[in-house]
Amino acid sequence: MAALPPEAIARVDLFVNTRRMQRRLRAVLADGGAALLPRVRLITDLGQDAVMAGLPPAIPPLRRRLELTQLIGRLLDSDPDLAPRTAIYDLADSLATLMDEMQGEGVTPDAIARLDLSDHAVHWQRSLSFIRIVSGYFAPDQPPDAEARQRLVVERLTAAWAVAPPQHPVIVAGSTGSRGATALLMRAVADLPQGAVVLPGFDFDQPDAAWQALADAMTAEDHPQYRFRSLLDRLKAGPADVRTWHDTPPPSAARNRLVSLSLRPAPVTDQWLHEGPALGDLRAATDGLILIEAASPRQEALAIALCLRQVAEGTSFAALVTPDRTLARQVTAALDRWGIVPDDSAGRPLALSAPGRFLRHVSALIGRKLTAEGLLTLLKHPLTATGADRGLHLLTTRELELRLRKKGPQFPHGADLIAWAGPDPARLTWANWLAAAITRLDQPGPGALVDHVTRHLALAEVLAAGPGGTGTGRLWQGAAGAEAKAATEELSREATHGGTLTAADYADLFTAILNRRDVRETVQAHPRIMIWGTLEARVQGADLVILGGLNDGIWPARPAPDPWLNRQMRQNVGLLLPERQIGLSAHDYQQAIAAPQVILTRAARDAEAETVPSRWLNRLINLMTGLPDQTGPEALAAMRARGAVRLQMAAGLDVASALAPEKRPAPRPPIPARPRGLFVTEITRLIRDPYAIYAKHILRLRPLDPLLQPPDARERGLALHSILEQFIQRRPTETPDQARDRLMATADAVLLADIPWPAARRLWRARLDRLADWFLAEQAARPGHPVAMEKTGSVTLENPDFTLSARPDRIDEMKDGRLNILDYKTGAPPTPDAQRHFDKQLLLEAAMAERGAFAGLTGRTVAEIRYIGLTATPKVLATEMTPGLTDAVWQELIRLITRYQERDQGYASRRAVASRRFEGDYDHLARFGEWDDSDSPVPEDVG
Repeated sequence: MAALPPEAIARVDLFVNTRRMQRRLRAVLADGGAALLPRVRLITDLGQDAVMAGLPPAIPPLRRRLELTQLIGRLLDSDPDLAPRTAIYDLADSLATLMDEMQGEGVTPDAIARLDLSDHAVHWQRSLSFIRIVSGYFAPDQPPDAEARQRLVVERLTAAWAVAPPQHPVIVAGSTGSRGATALLMRAVADLPQGAVVLPGFDFDQPDAAWQALADAMTAEDHPQYRFRSLLDRLKAGPADVRTWHDTPPPSAARNRLVSLSLRPAPVTDQWLHEGPALGDLRAATDGLILIEAASPRQEALAIALCLRQVAEGTSFAALVTPDRTLARQVTAALDRWGIVPDDSAGRPLALSAPGRFLRHVSALIGRKLTAEGLLTLLKHPLTATGADRGLHLLTTRELELRLRKKGPQFPHGADLIAWAGPDPARLTWANWLAAAITRLDQPGPGALVDHVTRHLALAEVLAAGPGGTGTGRLWQGAAGAEAKAATEELSREATHGGTLTAADYADLFTAILNRRDVRETVQAHPRIMIWGTLEARVQGADLVILGGLNDGIWPARPAPDPWLNRQMRQNVGLLLPERQIGLSAHDYQQAIAAPQVILTRAARDAEAETVPSRWLNRLINLMTGLPDQTGPEALAAMRARGAVRLQMAAGLDVASALAPEKRPAPRPPIPARPRGLFVTEITRLIRDPYAIYAKHILRLRPLDPLLQPPDARERGLALHSILEQFIQRRPTETPDQARDRLMATADAVLLADIPWPAARRLWRARLDRLADWFLAEQAARPGHPVAMEKTGSVTLENPDFTLSARPDRIDEMKDGRLNILDYKTGAPPTPDAQRHFDKQLLLEAAMAERGAFAGLTGRTVAEIRYIGLTATPKVLATEMTPGLTDAVWQELIRLITRYQERDQGYASRRAVASRRFEGDYDHLARFGEWDDSDSPVPEDVG
C-alpha cells in the first residue's frame, strides 16, 4: 500500500477467524500512528453483507440442543438400553457438534447411512438410530444451523465474486483452513485478482519428501503442517506457491530447523539420520531454550512463577502458554505471594463462579428431599440474603447449624424451622422467609422447561434477596452476575423448545448450559505478565514464552471420545479425524517454540502416577540425543542445567517460606485447670490418648456432630443399647418364640423412632434377627436377674481429690447376692491383655460397685465381668473376679490420677493408640502428620 493514496487502505477487507485476533490487529495498526484503517472483519460476519439478503437467520445453538434433547429423550423412552437418561443433554450437545461438522464439511446423513459397516453392526446400528433423528434438519426447507448458514454464506459469496470480483484487496489471515466452510472461503479469496491468504506458522524448512508424506490423513492428521497440505490441495497449489509475507528474520532460524526436523511425519522419521548432520552445532540452536522437568505439578508451577517474577522486575514481556487450567491456577496462586496478578485470558467457567455455583445449587435442590447439608450449603453461600441484613442472616444460620448438628432433623421442613425459631421476632421472620422459600422446592413430577426455569429463577432471586430484602441482592452484579443473567435469559427465551423434563434432568441441563460459558472478571493485572491458552498465543507474542504442562494427555490433550463414528468411518464420508485437534495443538506448539526465549516445562508425576512427556518434547529430546556429532547431548544437558537452576530456586523458596514442623505435643496445664472427675470410658482415653482429655476437659473443645450424620457404628451401638434396655426391663413370663417376637417388635419401634435411614433400619434389623436366637439362649442360660440398667454411679477419691463416674449397660444380681457387670459391644470386645493394660472400663466398674458407687447395691462383691460381642460371629468374653483384682485395679487408677495431678506430667498426644490408623477427634489440633508416632513427646507448660 506504500505507493497508494492513504484512503486506499480503508478499502481493504481483512478477514480473521477470532475476535481476539481482530482486536489485536486493530491495536497494532493503531499503534502505527494516525491513519485510515482497513476493514478488519470476522469470517463469521460475512452473513451480514447485502448479498446475503433473503438468507434466513441461523437457529440459536441452545434451541437446537433443546430440540435434540426431546428427540433423544423419546428415543431413550422407546429403547432405554441405548444410553442413560442422565446423559441426554451431553448426547444432544455431542450430536449437535456432529451436525455442525457435517454441515460445515458438506456431509449429509444419507452419506453416512450408505456406509458399509457390517463389521460394526451393533455399535453402528446404535449410532445410526441417533443420527437418523437429525436427518430432518438437513432438509432444504429447514432453518439452517450456524455452521450450515456459514457454508451457505460462503457459497453465495463465492458465486457473487465469480460474476463480479471485488477490485480492492481481500485478505484472509491467521486461519489454517481446518474447517470446510473456511477452506472454501480461502480458496475463493485466493482466486480473486487482489486476493491473498496469509497462513500462520507455515514451515518453510520442511523438504518436499516430508510434504509428500502428509498426503494420507489417517497417518498425518496429527502433524502441525497437515492442515496446510490439505488446504493447498484444495487450492491446487503446492509449497512452492507459498512465499514469506515479510523479510523479518525469525528469532532463531536454527531452532526452527531443529524443531521442524523433530516433527517429521512418522513415515519419514528416517530423515533424522540424513538431515540431522546438516543442523550444525545444536548448542547455538538451543541457546534460548530451557527445559524444566519438575518432580510434581506444584514444583512446576512454583518454578514457572519464579521465572515470571524475574521478568516482572525488568521491562520485557512474558507469557505462560498452556492448555492446562489447573497449572494456570497454581501459577496464579504462586505469584500471589509477591502480589503479582497475571493477565489471564481464559477467565474461569461460569459454572464455577459465585452466581454459577449458587444457581446450580438451587437447581439441584428442586424436586429432591432437602437435607440439612444441602440447606446449610445454600444458606452459607456468599450470595444468599445479600439484599437484606447479611450479618443477621449469618448469625441465625450459625445458630440453626448448631441445632441441626446436635438434634437434627436430618431432613428439615418449614415447620421444623418455624418451631425452632420460637417467639424471637427476628428469628421468626427469618424462619418464615426460609420456610416459604424451601416450600418452592417441592416438585410434583415432570414439567415443562418453561415452568422449571420460572420456578428456579424465582426461588434463586428470593433467596438472594433475603428476609425483607428488596431486589435480587448481588446475584446479577459484576461480570459473573452479568454473564449468568445472559445465560438464564437465553434459556428463558428458548425454553419453549425444551419440552417436558424431570427436576433432575433440568438440573443436569442447567449445569451443562453454564459449563459452556466462561467469565473473565476485571482485575488489576500486571501489564507484562500474561497467561494464554494456545488459541491466544497464535496471535500475540512475548519476549519470554513458557510452554507449560508438556505432558501427553495435557498438551496435546487426548482426542475426545466420539460416540458416533470411528476414524475409518469419518475418513470414508469426508469428516474430520479425531487427530485434527492434535494437529492444531502441534501447530500451536511449533509456533510458540519459535519465540526469542522459551522455557519448556513438565511434571514427572501428577497426583496419581508417573506422566508421559509430550510427544513433541519426546521427539525433540530423542533427536538431540541421537546427534552426538552436532553436540546434541551437550545442548540437551545445558537446557536441563538451566532448568535445574530454576528448580533449585523454587526448592529454596519453599524451604525459606516453610513453617518449622510441629513437635509431638505434651502440654502441661496448671494443676487447678486439670479435670477433677472423669467417666470410666475416659480413663481408657487418658491412657491411650491423654491429649484428647486435655483438649476436651481443659480447653473445653468438643467435636461438632457431623451435619449429615451417617448410619455408622456409633448410631448402631446406641440403637442396639436402647433396644436391649427396653427389652430386658420388661421380663414377662413368655415362651422363647414370644420372647423373640417381643425382641423384634422392640427393635422395630426403636429403629423407626431413632434411625432416619430406611436402608440402615433394614440392614440393622436383619443383623439383629440373625443374632436373636443366640442372644435369647445366652440370656436364658445366664444366672441372676438385672438390678440396674444404664444407671449412673460415682466414687470420690480422697487423695487425690477426684471423682470417677460410670454408667454400666447392665448389672445382674446372682442368687448368692454377688453381682455380674455386663457390657454390650457391637464391635469386637477388648482382649484380656487390652483389658489388663488399657481398656479398664468393666474392671473399674467392678471396683466402683464394691465401693458402693451404685445406689441400692452397697456392700456387694462382683463375681464376674462380661463383654457380650454382638457381631456377625457373636461371643461372650467373661472374666472372673479373683481376690484382690479390683483392689489392684483401684490402686493403678490412684497412681494414674495422682501422676496427672503433678505439674511436670504432660498430656501427650497419641501416647498408646491401638493402631496407627486410629483417628482421634483432636489429631488435627495436635498437628499430627507434622510429627510421627515414633517421635518423643515434647512437654511444654501452658496456661
